Amino acid sequence: MVRKGITTLIVLLALAAGGVFLLRQRAQSASSPPEPLRQARVVRGDLIITINASGNIAPAERRDLSFTLPGTVAELPVEVGDRVKAGDLLARLETDDLERAVTQAEINLRSARLKLEKLTAPPDEADIQEAEAAVHEAWATYQTAKANLNLVQNSPEVGDAVRAARTKVDATYRVYQNLQARYDEGTFHDEDRLNEAHDAYLNALGELERAKQKADLELQKAQNEVTRTWDAYVSAKNKLERLQAGPDERDVEAAQLEVQAAELSLEKAKADLEAATLTAPFDGVVTAVNATEGEPVPAQKPILTLMDLSHLYLEVSVDELDVSSLQEGQSVTVTVDALPDQPFTGVIEQIAPVGQSTSGIVTYQVTIRLDATEAPIRVGMSATATIVVRELRDVLLVPNWAIRFDRETGQAYVSRQVGETLEEVPVELGERGEEVSQVIAGLDEGDVVAVGSTVERLQGFFGGRQGR
Repeated sequence: MVRKGITTLIVLLALAAGGVFLLRQRAQSASSPPEPLRQARVVRGDLIITINASGNIAPAERRDLSFTLPGTVAELPVEVGDRVKAGDLLARLETDDLERAVTQAEINLRSARLKLEKLTAPPDEADIQEAEAAVHEAWATYQTAKANLNLVQNSPEVGDAVRAARTKVDATYRVYQNLQARYDEGTFHDEDRLNEAHDAYLNALGELERAKQKADLELQKAQNEVTRTWDAYVSAKNKLERLQAGPDERDVEAAQLEVQAAELSLEKAKADLEAATLTAPFDGVVTAVNATEGEPVPAQKPILTLMDLSHLYLEVSVDELDVSSLQEGQSVTVTVDALPDQPFTGVIEQIAPVGQSTSGIVTYQVTIRLDATEAPIRVGMSATATIVVRELRDVLLVPNWAIRFDRETGQAYVSRQVGETLEEVPVELGERGEEVSQVIAGLDEGDVVAVGSTVERLQGFFGGRQGR
């Protein structure tokens, strides 16, 4: 809440009957009662203009501390009220899984780096000679396989076996057919021999099929060997060319990306492990503990509050009309509601560059640093700041209750007592305080001003001025 006020301190040279009600008698009929007048003398004095603003006591720094990842609280060695130094342990989560993650990330990074080193390492002469020998050997093996294929394709043994099997099939078939025809004609009656001839024919067919399969298998094996040895030759040749030309740029880039990814994974694993330990960011006092050991806690849940109470601040809001009168380094008097008889001092440390608008009222936050004190001031206490913005010395002063303003023109008037009568005179005012205002023109030191029921009757002659 904002509370803005103007306080006036007047050092009077001579204050005659200021703010005192007097009883005076005017020439009236014997039946008229005396009427009260409030009178004061225009004097010279000091006028001090201040701005008052209320707020609450705040610490030098406050931090609600939480873990950035979820986990189970393993250690919580502090309690409310404990004083800690920057870097002191405040809380720690269980870290077994996090430590294993770091170890695995280190292994992955080492593996990725070795792969990159192997890929980019220049070959020595022995490697090239070995690769060249492998090419020659692969070529020789390929040539041997081709020659073997040619032999298989033109082998007389394979062809003779198939031809012999085919001849046997033809011979057994003719025997079987002859016996079958005679049997059908009734000139041959030996069924056993007919069956034997049939079985011999079937066996010959089987031998022919097996001979053909064997020939096909030998041919397929020879062809497969040619294909295999050719692939081996091409592989050996490519390896030699890679050694001679160096690594492929895309392979190197891919290996480098694997290293970078492994490095990032290790950094994250280490950061997670480090984040499992909560330390004090500054010297301070633990003011709240919201967890216990063994309790699971989610990420970002405040489990501790730490405050720096080495010095205190008062944060107040000042109206936009008054903030231009303030400056950083300006002295302030502070009154704490809970300690009303002990005034405190401080200085303005910061004035917010941007205002806050609430219901159309713009205010600026002003931060006041309190001077060191042994008084029991607590964070959160309500307090009021009094800031001197101007000091006027030895100026004419008139009470505010004596001032009235014309409704239409805004001109200020006072009722000046001259003998037994009152006259209304226009005055020019300067700075205005809460109780008195500066008179620039219209009154002299020692003039008496008054207001009361008699004056109110006289206002009819003065155009109906409006009281202050």
